[in-house]
Amino acid sequence: MRKVSLMGLAIAWSGVFAVAAVAQEAAKKAQATALTAPTIDQSLEWQSASNPKISPDGKRVVYEVQKTNWEENAFERNLWIGEIASGETRALTTAKKSSTNPEWSPDGRWIAFLSDRPGQIAGTAEGKKQLYVISADGGEAQQITKVENDVNDFEWAPDSKRMAFSRSDPESKAMKDRKEKYGEYAVVHGDYQMTHLWTIEFASGSAAAAEPKRLTASRIDFAGVSGYIREDKFSVGDFSWSRDGKKIAFETAAGSQYFFYANSRIGVVAADGGAVQILTESFDENPGLITWGPDGIYFGAMQKTAAHLFRLNPATGVVEKLSAPEGMAASGFSFSRDYKTVAYRAALDNQYAEIYTTSVAPWQGKKLTAMGEQLKGFTPAHLEVVSWRSADGTTIEGVLYTPANFDAKRKYPLLVVIHGGPTGVDQPVVNADRYYPIERFVAKGAVVLRPNYRGSAGYGEKFRSLNVRNLGIGDYADVISGVDALIAKGFVDKERVGAMGWSQGGYISAYITTISDRFKAVSVGAGISDWATYYVNTDVTPFTRQYLHATPWDDPEIYWKTSPISNIAKARTPTLIQHGENDKRVPIPNAYELRQALEDRGVPVKMVVYKGFGHGITKPKQQRAVMEENEKWFAQYIWGEKPEEAKPSEPKKDEKKSTGAVNP
Repeated sequence: MRKVSLMGLAIAWSGVFAVAAVAQEAAKKAQATALTAPTIDQSLEWQSASNPKISPDGKRVVYEVQKTNWEENAFERNLWIGEIASGETRALTTAKKSSTNPEWSPDGRWIAFLSDRPGQIAGTAEGKKQLYVISADGGEAQQITKVENDVNDFEWAPDSKRMAFSRSDPESKAMKDRKEKYGEYAVVHGDYQMTHLWTIEFASGSAAAAEPKRLTASRIDFAGVSGYIREDKFSVGDFSWSRDGKKIAFETAAGSQYFFYANSRIGVVAADGGAVQILTESFDENPGLITWGPDGIYFGAMQKTAAHLFRLNPATGVVEKLSAPEGMAASGFSFSRDYKTVAYRAALDNQYAEIYTTSVAPWQGKKLTAMGEQLKGFTPAHLEVVSWRSADGTTIEGVLYTPANFDAKRKYPLLVVIHGGPTGVDQPVVNADRYYPIERFVAKGAVVLRPNYRGSAGYGEKFRSLNVRNLGIGDYADVISGVDALIAKGFVDKERVGAMGWSQGGYISAYITTISDRFKAVSVGAGISDWATYYVNTDVTPFTRQYLHATPWDDPEIYWKTSPISNIAKARTPTLIQHGENDKRVPIPNAYELRQALEDRGVPVKMVVYKGFGHGITKPKQQRAVMEENEKWFAQYIWGEKPEEAKPSEPKKDEKKSTGAVNP
């Protein structure tokens, strides 16, 4: 065993030195035609605009702008407001911490939002999201709630005098007594706090929060509703007031089957009860319900790598696409009171996302923000959608990144960046890099492929179901067939191919590590190594029950067959593992299991644990570390560069200031 391990180590390192001469020559050529890529810090500092909400009269739009605060080590959001006619924009909130989820009052006088800022009312729980209201003309925001747990979501009543909001149940007296007597401990499943609806009165100028009133009870009975079961406990999802303000409709996911990959559907039911009529049976994607307007039901949906707004006629079931142009990736649609004007966030191919407004018909998007100005001075990669056939004949699409000075006669290293989900999707639009410094990889002389492997959103339910009882196996076939398709085009150096991904992308990367000898380096971020280990530790146990159609006790073979760890004897590829210490979605035992197995096999491996983080690495300084680790790993194994000795990094001179000078 020891001899085999050493041989594996020798083979891996010899691979590094074998490509060094080629890499150095390529580096010389790259320097001659240097491309300007953002530094990792600059990428982390790029601002973004999102979540636009149009005023009831259709004249103004409020939206969120995210920027990086290095001093607080936070990605913070504040609200901006723009005049549609003049295009002028200004900051609406500037307080510490974040202000998010803006909503206009129906009378157009107020904007409510959520914030974790220090509370105005004595006794406000520190760091918890509370509900605030600010005048649409600006001024000081007024705190509306003082609740123990975060406010999750809210909606104004039609009279602009009340709001409904959702939050998890406050700690009961029995629970407080238990903690007092026994200290902290948790009963699995037994201590879960459900999310319920509350209402609160709004009085302008009030110096204290009104007392909220709870609406939903702790139990719900779906008896008599086809396809559902009785639930002793339930949580509230989305909700909406009736137009007369007397009722609130809400959704709950209780009783659904195969919701991870099957299409969701829009249905209607009479207000006084009766049979549910499904209206989108023939629409082959997930319709994201937005609102029921006077001329139909509006929803958003993916269409391959694009995303659009649709209108459904509830009488005929006819679906009409409203947004344009065809390849646009749009989301966050918000309507004026008369449903004639809409605000939305969108990007076209090779563009940075902006906030737009338009009339519903004709659709003529007018840009309100100028976030793309941040790209000036850089030479971004060129993005295009490419397609190929997987091993079973399935057509797979992906986004190919090439340098601005791309020459099809040259040979480029290929890096494959794999999205999570698996129902994520990559689009040919410019984004600030997170986790993986893609722009820097491309400027250094690589091409990058981001495959929309089977299971990705946007391609219909059948496509999303292709990795059912086929996880890893079909995914790898989609990835490696894409690699081979690019090699066949003549511009990829097959001896310098790497792969990386986070979450489900980390799982596929782990699968690549253990089953393939085609890759020179792999980075596994928050990835699954063993489905049985995942199943008994994750906070979403239905995931594997749905995708593998079994528990590990019912069908241990399918769990083993689709687990990267089952192929560990074949592993040869140098692997970087990065994981959040407190990850509940993909618990960290997956990372430790893979690391130990690779070490035992003599495969070069490095593991980085991010203290205090869960499934996502959500703060800028630790994101900096994630990207630098990835950049150094692939520099070593793809470009043949000597690894740098670890040394403390110097703090940025301007780290005590919030960064970004773009006027949104």
